[in-house]
This record gives sequence, structure tokens and C-alpha cells, in this order.
Amino acid sequence: MQVALYSRGFITEDISNIRLLLEELKRAEITAIIYEPFFRTLQQHISFEETPTLFSAAEDLPGKIDFLVSLGGDGTLLDTVCYVRDTNIPVIGINFGRLGFLASIGKEEIYALVQALLNRTYVVDQRSLLHLDANIPLFGDVPYALNEFTIHKKDTSAMVKIHTYLNGEFLNTYWADGLIVATPTGSTGYSLSCGGPIVFPDAGNFVITPVAPHNLNVRPIIVPNDNIISFEVEGRSDQFLCTLDSRMETIDNRVQLAIKKEAFKLSLLRLDDSNFLHTLRNKLLWGIDARNAIKI
Repeated sequence: MQVALYSRGFITEDISNIRLLLEELKRAEITAIIYEPFFRTLQQHISFEETPTLFSAAEDLPGKIDFLVSLGGDGTLLDTVCYVRDTNIPVIGINFGRLGFLASIGKEEIYALVQALLNRTYVVDQRSLLHLDANIPLFGDVPYALNEFTIHKKDTSAMVKIHTYLNGEFLNTYWADGLIVATPTGSTGYSLSCGGPIVFPDAGNFVITPVAPHNLNVRPIIVPNDNIISFEVEGRSDQFLCTLDSRMETIDNRVQLAIKKEAFKLSLLRLDDSNFLHTLRNKLLWGIDARNAIKI
């Protein structure tokens, strides 16, 4: 079995957990293939008997990778979309970050995770992606996202007007700082912080959420993901920002943009004792009343 390890970086407190993961993988005779920039930093703290196989791009991954493990927070896991692409390699998120909606496996579950990989006692969820079409090349070979697409004003410029269409039919003009189109997975991300609803991951929807709208009667809307959502952008500034998850491009008002459902999905692995309802209760502290902690 071969497992790829990806991380943006780590803090000193994470070294013992990373060492534990490497030891457990070796004990289970699972080969670790490590993201090169991560390895170069890691070898300053952990001694390796020999240099492991390294990768720095999707093309470097061997053809028989069984899993890709993300070490970090949700943002780190979002990066893995650029490496697994349409290969259907399951992605596992060990949460070294804070909230961890996607990277849902705790540091204390590393042993349990390795055993689950060996015994195949895990669950793989299929998460839908969104795809960006544009009249100019944007985002290279990875014009898709797991969480969201956004159009946003640049720097401190004035708000923008985003004319939005569903299958060519006019929906609304958003006067706002920006606009988010989120997948169900992304509904608990940027969209949620802007007042958008929580959507179950297996729902067939997009969530359209304005960012700081000037028209206060404009609210988030859920639309079926078989729609094509297109945009025309205008504003006082000549340039705007366009993002797919954490990746960003600068565009102008001549760029034509459209969002649709991607043809393939991302396989996201979780342990069989965890599900979306458990994550909601745990991460959003549902059912916990702060008044119970007050002592008079």
C-alpha cells in the first residue's frame, strides 16, 4: 500500500504527531510518499534512514497511490484537489488546524486511522465539485474547486455590480463586495460566515451568497447544481478578484465567467464512527449551553 503525505507546513507542537504517523505507517508496512517542500522542512526535525519517494506536482505521484493524507486544516485539504484531480484517490484529512470540517480526523486518532486503512474499516464520501468556464485561460489545468468560487472587489475599491444569470435567464444584480457560489461541502466555509445556509454534503445544490450586499433585502439562495450560473461584472475599478478555493486570479470586466457542476467528484475518507451530523454538533458546539458553565 502507498500513501502520499501532503502539508503546507507545521508548527513545533505537531512534530511528535507527524513522527507518530510515520512510525505507524512504517510498522504497518505502508509506503509514505511525501510532498517535497514538506519533506525538506521535516528532515530538519526528523531523521530518515533513507530519502523517501517525493512529489511536488500531480504528475509526480506514482500511478498506484492508494490514499492521499492531508496534514493541516481545511485549507490544506482543499489544496489536495490540485494533486488528486480526477484520479478518484481518496483524501484523508488529519486536523492540525482549528475548526476542521473537512480535516475531521483528530491528532489522537492517528493509530486508529492507520488500522482503518489496513483493515478497510472506513467510509468514503463522494463530494461534488464546481467547474469554472471562462473566455480566457484561468487556473491552469485545475479550473475546479471543492468549496467555492468567488468574485470579489480588489483591495479597498468600491463595491461591484455582479449581474447573475441561471441558464442564461437573469437572476439578479448583486451590489456587494463580492459573490460566492458554494458547493454543499463549501456551505460550511466562506458562505456560512457570510450568512449562507448549511447544506448536507450529498445535496445536489449550489449556494449563491452575496458578500456584504448593499441591498439588504438580498439573501442567499439555493439552486440545483444542474444549472449553469454565469456572470457579468462591472464597477469603478478596472480589476476584480476571482477565486477557486484558496487560489486567486485577477480579472477585468471583459472576462466572461460561468460555473457548472464538475463531471467528477472528490473521494473524502472518514472513520466509520464519524459523520456529518457528528461534525456539526462537535464543530459548531450544538447543544452546548454556555450558561451551564457559569458559576455564581
